Amino acid sequence: MQEEFYPEATPDSVLYESVDTRGQFLFNTYLHLVGAILVFTCVEMAIFSSGAAERIANTLLGLPGGWLAVLGGFILVSWFARGLAHGVKSRAAQYAGLTLFVGAEALIFVPLLYIANVNFPDVIGIAAAFTIIAFIGLTGIVFVTRKDFSFLRGILFWVGLCAMVAIVLGVIFGFDLGVGFSALMIVFAGGAILYDTSKILHHYPKDRYVGAALELFASVALMFWYVLRLFMQSRD
Repeated sequence: MQEEFYPEATPDSVLYESVDTRGQFLFNTYLHLVGAILVFTCVEMAIFSSGAAERIANTLLGLPGGWLAVLGGFILVSWFARGLAHGVKSRAAQYAGLTLFVGAEALIFVPLLYIANVNFPDVIGIAAAFTIIAFIGLTGIVFVTRKDFSFLRGILFWVGLCAMVAIVLGVIFGFDLGVGFSALMIVFAGGAILYDTSKILHHYPKDRYVGAALELFASVALMFWYVLRLFMQSRD
């Protein structure tokens, strides 16, 4: 029976399942999220320890359009990976989507992490700790209040669209988006975490924990990117 806290849950939502099934779904989701973060971390460590980070950073930033080309490629890979994770029933295809997404994130992070490691090596750990604490706090808000944050969908869509336009214009015309933009995107990522967590509780079927983990990983990575960027800007 559907819980009264979630009147808008979809018909195949895990909320219709038993308490044990719901608990297993959430366990699997967050286990895969932790796994994705660990894989991301290991890939980055391997890239930097091998000495390939500088070459990758220079290659990506040296593409026609620089950051615009990098971000555009990431968006395409992200779209394809999310489609695999959500649009197919095959577990293998869902894992392929998650793996592809984590790999794409790892590559696009190399230039930012390389610059941070060269100039402000201490901020990487600080930014990671801040992101983890923020994620735990935001997740706790959803689980404790049991509030449906689906109303954030439209807000996140339009803010995200405006942010992408700002990024593209910044790359084309060569102006810096500044500290204010980074702070705004951190708030945006926080809203995405609230929305994703709420969506997992309301709308995901019990067998789509891989896709759920992908969504959460995407939001965590987005927050980490802009927290790190903000900390680096504050040191300039």
